[in-house]
Formats: sequence, structure tokens, C-alpha cells
Amino acid sequence: MIPRYSRPEMVAIWEPQARFRIWFEIEAHATDKLAELGVVPKEAAATIWAKAKDATFDVARIDEIERVTKHDVIAFLTHLAEIVGPEARFVHQGMTSSDVLDTTLAVQLARAADILIADVDALLAAIKRRAFEHKLTPTIGRSHGIHAEPVTFGLKLAQAYAEFDRCRARLIAARAEIATCAISGAVGTFANIDPQVEEHVAAKMGLTVEPVSTQVIPRDRHAMFFATLGVVASCVERLATEIRHLQRTEVYEAEEYFSPGQKGSSAMPHKRNPVLTENLTGLARLVRGMVTPALENVALWHERDISHSSVERMIGPDATVTLDFALARLTGVVDKLLIYPQNMRKNLDRLGGLHNSQRVLLALTQAGASREESYTLVQRNAMRTWEHGEDFLTNLKADKDVTARLSAAELEAMFDEGYHFKHVDTIFRRVFGEA
Repeated sequence: MIPRYSRPEMVAIWEPQARFRIWFEIEAHATDKLAELGVVPKEAAATIWAKAKDATFDVARIDEIERVTKHDVIAFLTHLAEIVGPEARFVHQGMTSSDVLDTTLAVQLARAADILIADVDALLAAIKRRAFEHKLTPTIGRSHGIHAEPVTFGLKLAQAYAEFDRCRARLIAARAEIATCAISGAVGTFANIDPQVEEHVAAKMGLTVEPVSTQVIPRDRHAMFFATLGVVASCVERLATEIRHLQRTEVYEAEEYFSPGQKGSSAMPHKRNPVLTENLTGLARLVRGMVTPALENVALWHERDISHSSVERMIGPDATVTLDFALARLTGVVDKLLIYPQNMRKNLDRLGGLHNSQRVLLALTQAGASREESYTLVQRNAMRTWEHGEDFLTNLKADKDVTARLSAAELEAMFDEGYHFKHVDTIFRRVFGEA
């Protein structure tokens, strides 16, 4: 997590002061319920809130204590006692460290998910605006990187919109799955703490109760959360890669905004490189790289071990901060994307009408030719166009075997570009709704 690829709101979730504040709230809420159940004095619970509710925890002091104790939660509780006084002995009654750590991580990941969902909402709005702007802007569709049949640039963006709309649903589901609370004590049996404490803390922290915790919240939840981030990152890369391809000099159908004073190369002053989308490709790799460790965290020893801990201390902040930055950057790219319809037209016409080959093929079969014969007739004229740069329609009209089946007028009708776009409205309604 470095400042270059970080945004303040997401970073704030993972700051030590924020983490210790969540730790305190979990402990204080648990003490409240213990007081209600008569386990600890109500006066002690009130004092804990009164003395520490608005306190700024001394991170350096906690680190100093931890260097001796070699235990972060004990270090925090020791510092909390320094703030609260004798009543601090009633904190952490019947609880274990994982109750605090796992519940805190759930809170942090849920809050991070809220930011990521808002990021996707902003991206969806930008994609939708540009999709309708270019709903009927003709461009060539490509398969294997080779010209296929016409699409519209709006359809390209509609595909991206639908993909990120699915990402949004996945993030919502992942948030729900990760947002669970465990206050069940050592090995999760509630031997020294009433399950009502867990229910109280869960409600106060905006979480649901973990049905069965074995001192730790099961890590399949975390694996799913980080896997979801990996999928979202892959969708970021998919759109970024498309833009990178479209910006290539030989294609040049779209381009990242190049701001006044921006420099593309230290050596070549003419360069305008797709640096933002290349950066997004790299960031997506980082987020995906954090998925496998999360999956490997699922298999802990018996009721618990801490092999997952070092992993999560790193991937929790890094994955969420990186993806937050990537989504915001992609939104900016889409919002300011320079789109060149004239170059799309030039590329669309580049192969002399070959993108209509399927229409001619189908027309020949409708006219009585076998599919094999039809394919042969169309392909031999297409290859002549490929190899000699000739006009496809002209070649077809000159082929007696073709004209024996289709008249010149019928062939010309096969080259009506609007034919390819007759269902654009249908696709847009499916993606964006009736409005």
C-alpha cells in the first residue's frame, strides 16, 4: 500500500488509530452486555466508555508495549488500562484475541466493500453516459484481433456496463458474507461468555452473528471476499486492455485523454502512450495475486492457528486500497476517453466490405446452394479481396457462379450496414432497462 496508488478514504479504514478505535468499540460494547447480564459492574462499563470514548490511542505506546509482550491485543488492552484505570480489569471478560481481531477485520472489510460498491456505481454512470453517446457509432468488431462484423462503440461499452453491474452484485454478496461477528471465546464454545454478548456486539457493529466460529471466523468467507475482488480486478483489466488495443497507432479508434503539458516519453516527444490503462493492467495483476493466499488461508489447523494472520494484515489493506484506486482511475479514463468515429469508419471500410461475408453466405444457402458450395464461393472472392485489395462486392458481382444465384441488386442489399444494428435497441434495453 503506497501513496501513489492510494486514496485517503480507503486508506483511513486501515490506519492503526482506526483499527484501535474498532477494537475499543468491540470491547466496550461487549462489556456493556456483560454488565446488563450482571457479570461486571454497570459502573465499570460506564466508566470505560466515559474515559476512552473520545480518546486518541497512542500508537507508539501500544507498539512499545507489544515489543515486550509480543502480543498486539494484550498491548492494546494494557494501554487501554492506562487510559481507563482500575475498571479496565472488566474489559475482555471471557473473550479471546480472535474475537476482537476477526470481528474488527469484518468491520473493516465491510466498510471497504461499501467504498468499492460506490466506486463501481461511479464507473457504471460514466460507462452508461458514453455508451448512449455512441450507441450507433459504427465500428468493426474483431475476433482473434481480426476484423469480424460491425458493432457499435456503444455496444462495446454496454458489454462493459453489464459486466461491472455483475461486479456490483458480487461485491454486495461478498460484503454480506464477510460481515459476521464472532465473540465466542476460546475454541468458540462460549464457555466463559454468553452468546447474547456476541449478538449485542454484532448489532452495534452492523454485523450478523457467525453461526459457528472455532475461535476464528471461518476463512472460506474471506476467500470468497478476496476472490470477488480478483474478479472485479479482472473486469477492470478487460476494459483497460480493450482501450489499450484501440489506442494502438494502427487502430487509433479511441485514446486516453492527453492533458496539456503531459509528456509521453523522456526520449520521444511525439509519444502519447496509454499509460493509465497499462497501469490498470498492472494493478489488476496485484489484486488477483492476493486471491491465492486468501484461498490457502481456509485450511487452518484444528480450531485455529495464525498462519492466516500475516497474510490478511497485508492483503486486507493492499487489495482494497489498490482496487479502490483502480476503479476510480478507470472511471476517469472512461469519462475523458477520446473517441474517433472517423477512424472507426476508416477501419470498418479497410477490407473492402469483407465484413458482409456471412450475409452473402446465408443468402446463397437461401437461394438453393449447399452450405459447402456457398462457403467456397464466398471464400474465394474474399481471399481475392484479402490478397489483392480488391472490392468484395465487385468481385462477387464478377463471379458467374455467384450471380447465377443472386442478382446484382440482391448482392448490393447484402452490404447494407444498418442490417447489423437492427437489434441495438433490444440489447440496450436488456442492459440498461426500458428507460
